[in-house]
Amino acid sequence: MIGPREIGVNTWVWTSPLRTANLGDLADRARRFGFGLLELPVESPGDWNPNTAAEVLAGYEMGARIVGAMGPGRDLIDPLCRADTQDYLRHCVDVALAVGSPTVAGPFTAATGRVWRMDAGERSRVVETLREALRPVADYAAERSVALAVEPLNRYETSIINTVDQALDVLEPLLDRGVGLALDSYHLNIEERSPAAAIRAAGEHCRVVQVCGNDRGPVGGDHTDWDSFFDALDDIAYAGPLTLESFTAGNDTIAVAASIWRPLARTQDELARSSAEFLTELQLSRASGTGPAGTGTAETGPSDRAANTTAREQQ
Repeated sequence: MIGPREIGVNTWVWTSPLRTANLGDLADRARRFGFGLLELPVESPGDWNPNTAAEVLAGYEMGARIVGAMGPGRDLIDPLCRADTQDYLRHCVDVALAVGSPTVAGPFTAATGRVWRMDAGERSRVVETLREALRPVADYAAERSVALAVEPLNRYETSIINTVDQALDVLEPLLDRGVGLALDSYHLNIEERSPAAAIRAAGEHCRVVQVCGNDRGPVGGDHTDWDSFFDALDDIAYAGPLTLESFTAGNDTIAVAASIWRPLARTQDELARSSAEFLTELQLSRASGTGPAGTGTAETGPSDRAANTTAREQQ
Protein backbone atom coordinates (compact mmCIF):
# COMPACT_ATOMS: atom_id res chain seq x y z
CA MET A 1 0.00 0.00 0.00
CA ILE A 2 1.25 3.47 -0.92
CA GLY A 3 1.61 5.81 2.06
CA PRO A 4 -0.58 8.90 2.41
CA ARG A 5 -0.36 10.97 -0.74
CA GLU A 6 -0.01 14.71 -0.68
CA ILE A 7 -3.28 16.53 -1.29
CA GLY A 8 -3.75 19.73 -3.24
CA VAL A 9 -6.53 22.04 -4.32
CA ASN A 10 -7.21 23.88 -7.54
CA THR A 11 -7.71 27.63 -7.16
CA TRP A 12 -10.83 27.29 -9.35
CA VAL A 13 -12.57 26.25 -6.13
CA TRP A 14 -12.54 29.95 -5.23
CA THR A 15 -11.79 32.14 -8.23
CA SER A 16 -11.26 32.52 -11.96
CA PRO A 17 -9.01 33.69 -13.40
CA LEU A 18 -6.24 33.38 -10.84
CA ARG A 19 -4.42 36.67 -10.24
CA THR A 20 -1.05 37.36 -8.67
CA ALA A 21 -2.75 39.40 -5.95
CA ASN A 22 -4.83 36.37 -4.90
CA LEU A 23 -1.93 33.96 -4.44
CA GLY A 24 -1.10 34.77 -0.82
CA ASP A 25 -4.68 34.53 0.42
CA LEU A 26 -5.38 31.30 -1.43
CA ALA A 27 -2.13 29.67 -0.31
CA ASP A 28 -2.80 30.65 3.30
CA ARG A 29 -6.37 29.35 3.13
CA ALA A 30 -5.39 26.06 1.48
CA ARG A 31 -2.57 25.49 3.95
CA ARG A 32 -4.85 26.05 6.94
CA PHE A 33 -7.32 23.51 5.54
CA GLY A 34 -4.58 20.87 5.26
CA PHE A 35 -3.52 21.03 1.61
CA GLY A 36 0.14 20.72 0.72
CA LEU A 37 0.04 22.19 -2.77
CA LEU A 38 -1.93 24.47 -5.05
CA GLU A 39 -3.07 23.48 -8.52
CA LEU A 40 -2.63 26.63 -10.58
CA PRO A 41 -4.60 27.13 -13.81
CA VAL A 42 -3.02 29.03 -16.68
CA GLU A 43 -6.15 30.44 -18.27
CA SER A 44 -4.35 33.23 -20.11
CA PRO A 45 -0.61 33.96 -20.12
CA GLY A 46 0.07 36.90 -17.85
CA ASP A 47 -2.87 36.38 -15.49
CA TRP A 48 -0.39 35.66 -12.70
CA ASN A 49 3.36 35.81 -12.26
CA PRO A 50 5.04 32.37 -11.99
CA ASN A 51 8.09 33.70 -10.16
CA THR A 52 5.91 35.41 -7.57
CA ALA A 53 3.86 32.23 -7.23
CA ALA A 54 6.99 30.21 -6.57
CA GLU A 55 8.06 32.65 -3.86
CA VAL A 56 4.63 32.71 -2.22
CA LEU A 57 4.32 28.94 -2.18
CA ALA A 58 7.84 28.52 -0.84
CA GLY A 59 6.88 30.80 2.04
CA TYR A 60 4.03 28.44 2.91
CA GLU A 61 6.14 25.33 2.23
CA MET A 62 3.68 24.31 -0.48
CA GLY A 63 4.17 22.74 -3.87
CA ALA A 64 2.51 23.55 -7.18
CA ARG A 65 0.92 21.75 -10.08
CA ILE A 66 -0.02 23.40 -13.38
CA VAL A 67 -3.19 22.87 -15.37
CA GLY A 68 -4.11 24.30 -18.75
CA ALA A 69 -7.48 25.47 -20.02
CA MET A 70 -8.67 24.71 -23.52
CA GLY A 71 -11.06 27.62 -23.89
CA PRO A 72 -12.36 29.14 -27.13
CA GLY A 73 -9.61 29.54 -29.71
CA ARG A 74 -7.47 26.72 -28.31
CA ASP A 75 -7.68 23.68 -30.50
CA LEU A 76 -5.06 21.27 -31.83
CA ILE A 77 -7.46 19.85 -34.42
CA ASP A 78 -8.44 23.15 -36.04
CA PRO A 79 -5.59 24.27 -38.34
CA LEU A 80 -6.48 27.92 -37.74
CA CYS A 81 -5.88 27.55 -33.98
CA ARG A 82 -3.14 24.91 -33.93
CA ALA A 83 0.02 27.02 -33.88
CA ASP A 84 -1.29 29.40 -31.21
CA THR A 85 -2.42 26.44 -29.10
CA GLN A 86 1.01 24.83 -29.37
CA ASP A 87 2.59 28.11 -28.27
CA TYR A 88 0.18 28.27 -25.33
CA LEU A 89 1.10 24.73 -24.25
CA ARG A 90 4.80 25.54 -24.46
CA HIS A 91 4.10 28.55 -22.26
CA CYS A 92 2.39 26.24 -19.75
CA VAL A 93 5.51 24.07 -19.72
CA ASP A 94 7.64 27.15 -19.04
CA VAL A 95 5.32 28.13 -16.17
CA ALA A 96 5.59 24.61 -14.78
CA LEU A 97 9.37 24.90 -14.76
CA ALA A 98 9.19 28.23 -12.95
CA VAL A 99 7.00 26.90 -10.13
CA GLY A 100 8.53 23.42 -9.92
CA SER A 101 5.63 21.41 -11.32
CA PRO A 102 6.62 18.13 -13.04
CA THR A 103 3.36 18.06 -15.00
CA VAL A 104 0.99 20.19 -17.03
CA ALA A 105 -2.48 18.64 -17.03
CA GLY A 106 -5.51 19.31 -19.17
CA PRO A 107 -7.74 18.13 -22.02
CA PHE A 108 -5.20 18.97 -24.69
CA THR A 109 -7.19 18.08 -27.78
CA ALA A 110 -9.84 20.53 -28.98
CA ALA A 111 -11.64 23.42 -27.32
CA THR A 112 -13.60 22.11 -24.35
CA GLY A 113 -17.26 21.88 -25.26
CA ARG A 114 -16.68 21.34 -28.99
CA VAL A 115 -18.47 18.09 -29.78
CA TRP A 116 -19.45 16.51 -33.07
CA ARG A 117 -20.17 13.09 -34.55
CA MET A 118 -17.36 11.34 -36.40
CA ASP A 119 -17.42 8.27 -38.58
CA ALA A 120 -14.47 5.87 -38.44
CA GLY A 121 -12.64 7.60 -41.27
CA GLU A 122 -12.92 11.07 -39.78
CA ARG A 123 -11.93 9.82 -36.34
CA SER A 124 -8.82 8.23 -37.79
CA ARG A 125 -7.87 11.54 -39.41
CA VAL A 126 -8.55 13.49 -36.20
CA VAL A 127 -6.39 11.10 -34.20
CA GLU A 128 -3.50 11.42 -36.63
CA THR A 129 -3.84 15.22 -36.63
CA LEU A 130 -3.81 15.29 -32.83
CA ARG A 131 -0.72 13.10 -32.62
CA GLU A 132 1.18 15.29 -35.06
CA ALA A 133 0.08 18.47 -33.32
CA LEU A 134 1.04 17.20 -29.87
CA ARG A 135 4.40 15.75 -30.89
CA PRO A 136 6.46 18.98 -31.01
CA VAL A 137 4.94 20.17 -27.72
CA ALA A 138 5.61 16.80 -26.13
CA ASP A 139 9.23 17.00 -27.30
CA TYR A 140 9.51 20.49 -25.81
CA ALA A 141 8.11 19.23 -22.50
CA ALA A 142 10.27 16.09 -22.42
CA GLU A 143 13.44 18.10 -23.02
CA ARG A 144 12.56 20.03 -19.85
CA SER A 145 11.54 16.96 -17.81
CA VAL A 146 7.90 18.02 -17.75
CA ALA A 147 5.05 15.70 -18.75
CA LEU A 148 1.93 16.78 -20.60
CA ALA A 149 -0.83 14.87 -18.80
CA VAL A 150 -3.75 14.62 -21.21
CA GLU A 151 -7.15 14.36 -19.55
CA PRO A 152 -10.09 12.34 -20.90
CA LEU A 153 -13.29 14.37 -20.60
CA ASN A 154 -16.92 13.29 -20.48
CA ARG A 155 -19.00 13.02 -23.62
CA TYR A 156 -20.63 16.43 -23.12
CA GLU A 157 -17.29 18.24 -23.25
CA THR A 158 -15.42 16.48 -26.06
CA SER A 159 -15.90 13.96 -28.84
CA ILE A 160 -12.26 12.89 -28.99
CA ILE A 161 -11.01 11.25 -25.77
CA ASN A 162 -13.66 10.22 -23.24
CA THR A 163 -12.17 7.07 -21.69
CA VAL A 164 -8.81 5.79 -20.55
CA ASP A 165 -8.83 3.12 -23.27
CA GLN A 166 -9.35 5.80 -25.91
CA ALA A 167 -6.56 7.89 -24.41
CA LEU A 168 -4.14 4.97 -24.46
CA ASP A 169 -5.02 4.24 -28.09
CA VAL A 170 -4.89 7.85 -29.32
CA LEU A 171 -1.73 8.81 -27.43
CA GLU A 172 0.14 5.51 -27.77
CA PRO A 173 2.98 6.84 -29.98
CA LEU A 174 3.64 9.67 -27.49
CA LEU A 175 3.28 7.95 -24.14
CA ASP A 176 6.47 8.19 -22.08
CA ARG A 177 7.78 10.68 -24.66
CA GLY A 178 6.60 13.76 -22.82
CA VAL A 179 2.97 12.62 -22.59
CA GLY A 180 1.00 10.84 -19.87
CA LEU A 181 -2.57 10.79 -18.59
CA ALA A 182 -4.48 12.95 -16.13
CA LEU A 183 -7.40 11.12 -14.51
CA ASP A 184 -10.29 13.03 -12.98
CA SER A 185 -12.72 11.15 -10.73
CA TYR A 186 -15.62 13.25 -12.06
CA HIS A 187 -15.10 12.19 -15.67
CA LEU A 188 -14.27 8.60 -14.71
CA ASN A 189 -17.61 8.41 -12.89
CA ILE A 190 -19.48 9.42 -16.05
CA GLU A 191 -17.60 7.54 -18.75
CA GLU A 192 -16.05 4.41 -17.23
CA ARG A 193 -17.95 1.23 -16.42
CA SER A 194 -15.48 0.83 -13.56
CA PRO A 195 -13.32 3.80 -12.51
CA ALA A 196 -11.03 1.45 -10.60
CA ALA A 197 -10.49 -0.73 -13.68
CA ALA A 198 -9.79 2.39 -15.75
CA ILE A 199 -7.14 3.51 -13.27
CA ARG A 200 -5.50 0.11 -13.47
CA ALA A 201 -5.60 0.26 -17.28
CA ALA A 202 -3.82 3.64 -17.19
CA GLY A 203 -1.10 2.06 -15.07
CA GLU A 204 2.30 3.70 -15.25
CA HIS A 205 1.00 6.33 -17.66
CA CYS A 206 -1.13 7.94 -14.93
CA ARG A 207 0.73 11.15 -14.05
CA VAL A 208 -2.00 13.31 -12.47
CA VAL A 209 -5.07 12.44 -10.37
CA GLN A 210 -7.81 14.99 -9.71
CA VAL A 211 -10.67 14.27 -7.33
CA CYS A 212 -14.06 15.64 -6.29
CA GLY A 213 -17.44 14.27 -5.33
CA ASN A 214 -19.46 12.63 -8.09
CA ASP A 215 -21.50 15.86 -8.33
CA ARG A 216 -18.36 18.05 -8.53
CA GLY A 217 -18.86 18.88 -4.85
CA PRO A 218 -16.84 17.82 -1.80
CA VAL A 219 -14.90 14.57 -1.76
CA GLY A 220 -16.67 12.20 0.62
CA GLY A 221 -20.34 11.74 1.42
CA ASP A 222 -20.97 11.03 -2.27
CA HIS A 223 -21.60 7.74 -4.04
CA THR A 224 -18.01 7.28 -5.22
CA ASP A 225 -16.40 4.08 -3.95
CA TRP A 226 -13.31 5.83 -2.64
CA ASP A 227 -11.84 2.72 -1.09
CA SER A 228 -11.84 0.96 -4.47
CA PHE A 229 -10.47 4.13 -6.04
CA PHE A 230 -7.52 4.10 -3.64
CA ASP A 231 -7.02 0.35 -4.04
CA ALA A 232 -6.55 0.93 -7.77
CA LEU A 233 -4.09 3.79 -7.19
CA ASP A 234 -2.12 1.48 -4.88
CA ASP A 235 -2.14 -1.26 -7.52
CA ILE A 236 -0.53 1.02 -10.11
CA ALA A 237 1.89 2.42 -7.51
CA TYR A 238 0.71 5.97 -8.07
CA ALA A 239 2.48 8.02 -5.41
CA GLY A 240 1.74 11.49 -6.78
CA PRO A 241 -0.61 14.05 -5.26
CA LEU A 242 -4.39 14.07 -5.27
CA THR A 243 -5.74 17.46 -6.22
CA LEU A 244 -9.27 18.66 -5.54
CA GLU A 245 -10.73 20.18 -8.69
CA SER A 246 -14.09 21.83 -8.23
CA PHE A 247 -15.50 25.21 -9.18
CA THR A 248 -17.27 28.19 -7.71
CA ALA A 249 -20.80 29.03 -8.82
CA GLY A 250 -20.14 32.64 -7.84
CA ASN A 251 -18.10 33.48 -10.94
CA ASP A 252 -20.09 33.85 -14.16
CA THR A 253 -17.30 32.78 -16.49
CA ILE A 254 -16.27 29.64 -14.65
CA ALA A 255 -19.84 28.68 -13.71
CA VAL A 256 -20.91 28.66 -17.35
CA ALA A 257 -17.74 26.94 -18.55
CA ALA A 258 -18.07 24.15 -15.97
CA SER A 259 -21.91 24.01 -15.95
CA ILE A 260 -22.08 24.87 -12.25
CA TRP A 261 -25.67 26.06 -11.89
CA ARG A 262 -25.98 25.75 -8.11
CA PRO A 263 -23.72 25.99 -5.07
CA LEU A 264 -21.98 22.65 -4.45
CA ALA A 265 -21.54 23.31 -0.73
CA ARG A 266 -22.67 25.92 1.78
CA THR A 267 -19.42 27.79 1.12
CA GLN A 268 -16.39 27.18 -1.05
CA ASP A 269 -14.25 27.09 2.09
CA GLU A 270 -16.40 24.26 3.45
CA LEU A 271 -16.10 22.41 0.15
CA ALA A 272 -12.32 22.60 0.37
CA ARG A 273 -12.04 21.95 4.11
CA SER A 274 -14.32 18.91 4.18
CA SER A 275 -12.55 17.40 1.16
CA ALA A 276 -9.17 17.82 2.82
CA GLU A 277 -10.46 16.24 6.03
CA PHE A 278 -11.97 13.30 4.17
CA LEU A 279 -8.88 12.59 2.08
CA THR A 280 -6.58 12.91 5.08
CA GLU A 281 -8.67 10.69 7.35
CA LEU A 282 -9.29 8.06 4.69
CA GLN A 283 -5.61 7.78 3.90
CA LEU A 284 -4.67 7.56 7.57
CA SER A 285 -7.29 4.88 8.22
CA ARG A 286 -6.09 2.88 5.24
CA ALA A 287 -2.47 3.17 6.32
CA SER A 288 -3.24 2.08 9.87
CA GLY A 289 -5.78 -0.56 8.93
CA THR A 290 -8.27 0.84 11.44
CA GLY A 291 -11.80 2.06 10.96
CA PRO A 292 -14.25 1.38 8.13
CA ALA A 293 -12.75 2.13 4.75
CA GLY A 294 -14.21 5.10 2.93
CA THR A 295 -15.53 7.02 5.94
CA GLY A 296 -14.80 10.67 6.38
CA THR A 297 -16.05 14.05 7.46
CA ALA A 298 -17.45 15.59 4.29
CA GLU A 299 -20.29 17.95 5.10
CA THR A 300 -23.83 16.65 4.88
CA GLY A 301 -25.74 18.17 1.98
CA PRO A 302 -29.42 19.15 1.94
CA SER A 303 -30.59 15.84 0.46
CA ASP A 304 -28.59 13.87 3.04
CA ARG A 305 -30.05 15.92 5.89
CA ALA A 306 -33.57 15.40 4.56
CA ALA A 307 -33.03 11.65 4.27
CA ASN A 308 -31.67 11.47 7.81
CA THR A 309 -34.64 13.45 9.16
CA THR A 310 -37.11 11.15 7.40
CA ALA A 311 -35.36 8.08 8.76
CA ARG A 312 -35.56 9.41 12.32
CA GLU A 313 -39.23 10.24 11.92
CA GLN A 314 -39.97 6.69 10.77
CA GLN A 315 -38.25 5.09 13.75
